[in-house]
Amino acid sequence: MSPRPRWGPIRSLIVLSPVLIGAPFLALKQHYALPSPLTELTNPSTGLPQISEARILGYAKYLSEDIGYRTVGTYEHALADTWMVEQAEAVKKNCEDVVAATGRKLECEVWRQEGSGSHRFDMMNKRLYKTYVNLTNIVVRISDGTQEGKEHAVLVNSHLDSTLPSPGAADDAISVGVMLECMRVLVNTPGWEPKHAIVFLFNHAEESLQDGSHLFSTQHPVAPTIRAAINLEAAGTTGREILFQATSEEMIQAYSHVPRPFGTIFANDIFSSGIILSDTDFRQFEQYLNVTGLDMAIIGNSYLYHMRKDLVENIQAGVAQNMAENTLALLQHLSASGSPIPTLTEYTPPTTVFFSYLGFFFIYSFTTAKVMYSALLAVSLVFVRATYVDPAPAMKKGRGVWAEQRRGAVAVVVGILGSVLMPNLVAVVMQRVLGKSMSWFASQYSAIMLYGPASLLGALLSQSLLGPVHEQTAFTALLLMQAAFAFAGQMAGVGSSAVFFLSALPLLLALIINRVITGGVKNISLVTYAVGLLFPLFGGVLLLIPVVEVFVPLTGRIGADAPADNIIATIVSVIGAQALPLVLPFSHRFGPRALKRGVVYMSMITAIVIAVFSMRVPFDDMHQKRVFILHLENVTTHEQSLHIAAADGAPGFELLVNDIVKEFAPASVSEAGLVPVVMDDYNSDWDSLYPFSAFLTPYKVPLPVETGYVSPWTAESQFKISALNDVKDFAAGTRSLTLEITHPGLIWTVIAFDAHVLKWNLDDNPPDERARHLIKEASFYGKDTWSVDLVVKLDERTAGGLVINFVGLQEKGMWPGKKAVKEQGGVAMELFERLDAWVEEKTGGTVDALLMGCVGGIMTV
Repeated sequence: MSPRPRWGPIRSLIVLSPVLIGAPFLALKQHYALPSPLTELTNPSTGLPQISEARILGYAKYLSEDIGYRTVGTYEHALADTWMVEQAEAVKKNCEDVVAATGRKLECEVWRQEGSGSHRFDMMNKRLYKTYVNLTNIVVRISDGTQEGKEHAVLVNSHLDSTLPSPGAADDAISVGVMLECMRVLVNTPGWEPKHAIVFLFNHAEESLQDGSHLFSTQHPVAPTIRAAINLEAAGTTGREILFQATSEEMIQAYSHVPRPFGTIFANDIFSSGIILSDTDFRQFEQYLNVTGLDMAIIGNSYLYHMRKDLVENIQAGVAQNMAENTLALLQHLSASGSPIPTLTEYTPPTTVFFSYLGFFFIYSFTTAKVMYSALLAVSLVFVRATYVDPAPAMKKGRGVWAEQRRGAVAVVVGILGSVLMPNLVAVVMQRVLGKSMSWFASQYSAIMLYGPASLLGALLSQSLLGPVHEQTAFTALLLMQAAFAFAGQMAGVGSSAVFFLSALPLLLALIINRVITGGVKNISLVTYAVGLLFPLFGGVLLLIPVVEVFVPLTGRIGADAPADNIIATIVSVIGAQALPLVLPFSHRFGPRALKRGVVYMSMITAIVIAVFSMRVPFDDMHQKRVFILHLENVTTHEQSLHIAAADGAPGFELLVNDIVKEFAPASVSEAGLVPVVMDDYNSDWDSLYPFSAFLTPYKVPLPVETGYVSPWTAESQFKISALNDVKDFAAGTRSLTLEITHPGLIWTVIAFDAHVLKWNLDDNPPDERARHLIKEASFYGKDTWSVDLVVKLDERTAGGLVINFVGLQEKGMWPGKKAVKEQGGVAMELFERLDAWVEEKTGGTVDALLMGCVGGIMTV
């Protein structure tokens, strides 16, 4: 046994508290560091143009509040289009005035692109097709005016539209403002002449599954000149924008020139893995332009993502300034002489490690990483072997250095398993036993508070059950395992192995320092712990915060059947274990008796935390539950129904639905009780939200139809599907036809049918079998007809006709987006006005309801 340390556990923790508190504090300070927002358009000291956050937010406010909900196909969407053309023309006029006054080599060109098309958009393992009619993009190209200067261009993109329930101040009006402000500063900067062109794409249909970026990529005349793309997005309203997707070493190097870089290969690996079921316009640029680029987004406070409260008042001060200054620096670098843009006609996926750390942006190749990590592992092995001292010299036969390390490795592995399993056990207790699922939802830090103590308890309990392990053995084994993980992961081509390298290197340095202080490694100094803790804890917090910023709010949208509590428990415990690796050797520092006391104390703390969280409610007025409510008028059966769904497993939803039924449905429905509706590909009532609808747990509530009610949707000129150019070839066993869908007053129409499609004009790869096909439409305001050409196989199931389910959204039937014209929304809006006010009062503002009027039915053609 090693000599008893001079200080006990409590005193030792007090001594280490500056590190235990200071490292997270510094990490949080770095994570949330934002520049001071500026209001002036020019720098008062230099007289040069500068980024003005006030101007950016002015644009965002106009789009999100003065115009409002800019859902593709709505009147507001058309207003935004007109406004954007005006802004682009103003940029062009300013550019011409500057050239006239200074003679600079500068040219600004403007296009209002309009076009129709279709594309396949697979998502969530679902095969999906999109079609669109007369959608628009506004494109501005800034160049030196020469053909050579226009030959190679960098694209920067944002989207003007917002999604169904959101005014979209952050997503994505703030990015629109950033691009407008970058254009102003560039054009008005004396002497600035771009060597390579910059194409600013204000695409007008991202939320309808990236139709606008597809239109640009496949049809715009300048698209072939694009060599790299920078996509600006937002899934939140606070913090620095994060680089979460980078697809070439050249663009990563370009990003290093921004004033405040924030990105890691870890985020890049997570997003590219497909774990996050989301996507951006960057997908279209990669697929159809075959270009490299950067995908950047604001992610903090993503509780407001696609919610009503995505408003300018909820955007943190400094967010727009930070994004704009970073974007401006990128554009200046990529448009200048020496830019990599001309070389990117062909590119290869990056083999580059990159991360923000200690205020610096580190970049090195996979080759360099392999050399570094191999060297670290080799030095660690040599150091452990050279400094080994038998921890039990009184024994006749020592285990030997590697046998001792194997025992230490077992302790580390068991400790990691314990630190992950115990939080998951707590998650099961909260969800299954106490019925308090997602009690942590209202704050990402709540998840750390709930599962952090449980993770520590699991680590201590595992070590107590394992039996005595020498402190120095656990310490050196931890070093070797971290170094080995870094080496093995990098050899497998996993760039995120840098996480282990950044933990192992401080551990090695700490042990070297310990040898200087103590003369060996048998006794571990508290200084050694301080050094070994500082950097892993700092880096671990830097890693944990953005991950929980994304995943905690995301769990409110991944479906009631998903194990949300276990997902969050695993995230907190895994990254937490990496942030505090020295818990394991420290737990053996004071002997078995102290370790058992630690288990008792952590058990008590964990029990108290569970008790506290069991009394919490998951939602509040700024961290709301998303509820989806459709008013559906079926023009085939002439029935009306209310459809209510949620996308999370938090308790209380069924009670809310029951209360809605009692208040708004016939007594017969309330007495019969609620039965959930099966959600599958044949539940066409929810096809407007397909494939996201797979996450929903829906109820269907029949509604009374007023006597004498005449539906505005059943007239011959309204929603209908026609078969044109209909030819049956019985010899070949085929039927060719054009399905024409007419939908005045409706947007985002969807058709679904079963058939063996042999050929169509959507792509050249329909499934070679009878299958369920779903085609979604999004078109410009007032465009009420679209079509699809089909050749289908005739069989006994299609001989009598093609059975088609159809549904669409009422353009004037969305609350609160159409509140100003509620009288034109018919029975749906009349119900929504009362229902929304009732839900607000009943839930105290803790529910954000998406309220949509739908028209649907079934037709055989």
